[in-house]
Amino acid sequence: MSNTIENIRNFAIIAHIDHGKSTIADRIIHKCGGLTDREMKAQVLDSMDIERERGITIKAQTVKLNYTSKNGKKYILNIIDTPGHVDFSYEVSRSLYACEGSILIVDSTQGVEAQTLANVYQALDTNHEIIPVLNKIDLPASDIDRTNKQIEDVIGIDTKNTVPCSGKTGEGIEDILEQIIETLPPPAGNKNDKLKCLLVDSWYDTYLGVVILVRVIDGKISKNMKIKMMSSNQEYFVEKVGIFTPKPKDINDLNAGEIGFITTGIKVLSDTKVGDTICDASNPLKEALPGFKPSKPVVFCGLFPVDSSEYQKLKDGLAKLQLNDSSFSYEAESSSALGLGFRCGFLGLLHLEIITERLEREFDINLLTTTPGVVYKIHMNDGVIKDLQNPSNLPDPTKIKYIEEPWIKATIITPDEYLGSIIKLCQDKRGVQTNLSYSGNRAVLNYDIPLNEVVFDFNDRLKSMTSGYASFDYEISNHREGDLVKLGILVNGETVDALAMMVHKSFAQSIGREVCEKLKDLIPRHNFMIPIQAAIGGKIIARETIKGFKKDVLTKIHGGGARDRKRKLLDKQKKGKARSKQFGKVEIPQEAFIGVLKINKEI
Repeated sequence: MSNTIENIRNFAIIAHIDHGKSTIADRIIHKCGGLTDREMKAQVLDSMDIERERGITIKAQTVKLNYTSKNGKKYILNIIDTPGHVDFSYEVSRSLYACEGSILIVDSTQGVEAQTLANVYQALDTNHEIIPVLNKIDLPASDIDRTNKQIEDVIGIDTKNTVPCSGKTGEGIEDILEQIIETLPPPAGNKNDKLKCLLVDSWYDTYLGVVILVRVIDGKISKNMKIKMMSSNQEYFVEKVGIFTPKPKDINDLNAGEIGFITTGIKVLSDTKVGDTICDASNPLKEALPGFKPSKPVVFCGLFPVDSSEYQKLKDGLAKLQLNDSSFSYEAESSSALGLGFRCGFLGLLHLEIITERLEREFDINLLTTTPGVVYKIHMNDGVIKDLQNPSNLPDPTKIKYIEEPWIKATIITPDEYLGSIIKLCQDKRGVQTNLSYSGNRAVLNYDIPLNEVVFDFNDRLKSMTSGYASFDYEISNHREGDLVKLGILVNGETVDALAMMVHKSFAQSIGREVCEKLKDLIPRHNFMIPIQAAIGGKIIARETIKGFKKDVLTKIHGGGARDRKRKLLDKQKKGKARSKQFGKVEIPQEAFIGVLKINKEI
């Protein structure tokens, strides 16, 4: 087989959630004979249980296939199947760097969605050649002309090469493959030059140690070769070189333009920085490749074990998950109410949900999650700028000059009839409209919104008020000054640090009242009266009281003249109450913390 660089095509599959990326990848693998009929299954590239259950892709996966075209030539196709959700956009951006072209899949029944736009713009920024593919043409609601017009109007790319297909029936898959060979450029590179290689991804394998996914740009990488990581200047011997077909297969070397994996005996994942340049240790490069922008967590929350004896288990679980997901970070923290735990950073709420679900499933840990929050920039009077992740660590307000909060640029695509209610929702969330345009009967809304307003429930509410038709995508834009205050919750005069939250001054009163009412319902009665208060600094803004149990101590006294004895018993009871209040410690059940999370969803 002629293995020249002209016969290689590297491409990523990009699309909105549920538009059929993984299904079309399955079809292409089957068509090219990557797997036999017996080995085929739905979502063959989604390896995690959670991916298969939810029908979403979390990790980008690569496959190398051989394809003989209609003109009789043999080609090598390297596919990368990418996630569609905004929380995993870091995976998408890395995958695009490793390719020269993209297949843009658009559901012909739904048309262009917000995430379609976001992923296309990422691909265009990476100078990709794009092939639009219209999926689900077997459905009666499919409208090819309307979808083509939307692609031209909203995205602005030419649709004369559009390929209609169906991932379900397999119709049009061969046309896609032919289009890839005709339209997409081969990789630029020379296998006789010095080794220049991009580290695309890395993960931990129990048997092999750290497995590194690479894209060879120039030269070739071979078994037993000595390589050098340019960011750390560390040198390693290549123990294994291989490709995914989708099964891992060992080969002797990877040439320029190819994508494959290597193992080098590295045991610690932190030694492999994503976006690093790998070169030949005996003939090193002078300058490294530009690499990727590092991922920055945007949502933070505390994870605590329900049973404090599971702390070590949680720590080990987080360390193992971080090996497979470099975009997630954690550090130890302690809370007077919840004990020892970790402050974790995520790329979004779905990312948080997936990580907590994996911890509970894979490591069998019962978790308690605190209210998710974002990173605020605290400008102090002395000119120092501090990053605040946990509201309970807010410095003394008298020393603070002002607080900045992160804002996002949101793109919402919605059918026309829901426009009014979406604008109302964005205004309630302190959003500022920047643009409104139309494509047929669909409106494209652009808003600037504070991130802490979106973190809780924005997406859920958007979906429910539009029957799931609206789609939402965002990117972090900047930090702006905001009138923010710390809302502290006191139970029986003691501050519960796990319930502290940063809120906008105008909402503080209503949220404080709501939290107090909810806690009153959720905290059980004790033998003494328990006040629940919401406070901003030293000022109480809301209060509820849980009445104590009262034993009737007068039941055994009969007759009307025993007033002194009754008084004596009631005084004795009063003293006992005062003592129990003095020593009494309020038990706050786990439901109370979860209940407060739900409040934020209802407001």
